[in-house]
Amino acid sequence: MHSSIIYLSVIIVVLALIFDFINGFHDSANAIATSVSTRVLSMKWAIIMSAVLNFIGAFMNEKVAKTIGDGIVNTNLISPSVIIIAICSAIIWDLLTWYIAIPSSSSHALIGSLIGASIVYQTSFSVVNWTTFLIRVIIPLFLSPIVGFIFGYLCMIILQWILRGIKPSTVSSFFAKAQITSAMLMALNHGGNDAQKSMGVISMALVSGGLISNFYIPTWVKGSCALAMALGTSIGGYKIIKTMGMNMAKLAPVNGFAAETSAAAVIFSSTMMNAPVSTTQIISSSIMGVAASHRLSSVRWIIAKNILWAWIITIPVCILISSIISLVIKML
Repeated sequence: MHSSIIYLSVIIVVLALIFDFINGFHDSANAIATSVSTRVLSMKWAIIMSAVLNFIGAFMNEKVAKTIGDGIVNTNLISPSVIIIAICSAIIWDLLTWYIAIPSSSSHALIGSLIGASIVYQTSFSVVNWTTFLIRVIIPLFLSPIVGFIFGYLCMIILQWILRGIKPSTVSSFFAKAQITSAMLMALNHGGNDAQKSMGVISMALVSGGLISNFYIPTWVKGSCALAMALGTSIGGYKIIKTMGMNMAKLAPVNGFAAETSAAAVIFSSTMMNAPVSTTQIISSSIMGVAASHRLSSVRWIIAKNILWAWIITIPVCILISSIISLVIKML
């Protein structure tokens, strides 16, 4: 085997793990924002809990990894350099949105970047499996936040009905403990969906470089991606935690429990359907739904609008970024 293929594959593995690490601290807010904002958990213990369960969740299944690595683009028609460009593009977008404290989807950044780089490399749109892209990415892109909002709204309405007549202090005391469980479920499902993106990319590179004959997720890939995401989560990501858990809506423990439980249910269902959804979108929309169940003005819609725009533009902007990088490299 040509040594350059091995070198490129090593570069891809390193870059994918860096992306997973960044994904960890960028998306750590997904699991712990509400728990920290309601003061149920300190930042330190919330991060430790999230990191451990992100690691465990990464071993849940391989369905999302297969969609990313063997479903959206034709692996046989791209080179390892395409994957390198895609990961770099996704990292650029993640760091930019983290810097300005806007929750965005690392998953969609990676998918958009992969599509843009692949199209430019092949100078053809046929390299992309548009049916899979539509069914597994675009439909969940629009549907999952709506479902998250509805679940959060209904869950909070049901809890308000069940808890009517009970002293607020008793409710807060109970859900201060219950919210720890919901935060654990959220962290577990975050690892179960998000860590698989890098697993899929690494395995795609191994197939593209001829290092493995057919697509599967080696155990060392699972372990390294799970560890990278857990380490990234341990860094925190306070900027986005503040945006999601504190600035978007005022939350009590019962609100945090409703948002996290609803989001965890939607993410788990999406993972079982092989859909690489945005955990950021889902928990954000669940928080909005929970807040809106009290009254619409409870949601700070200016901040919600910024998040919504980030959801909409992530895929097209990342397609553009990776396309530009690919064109520049081609010209050089």
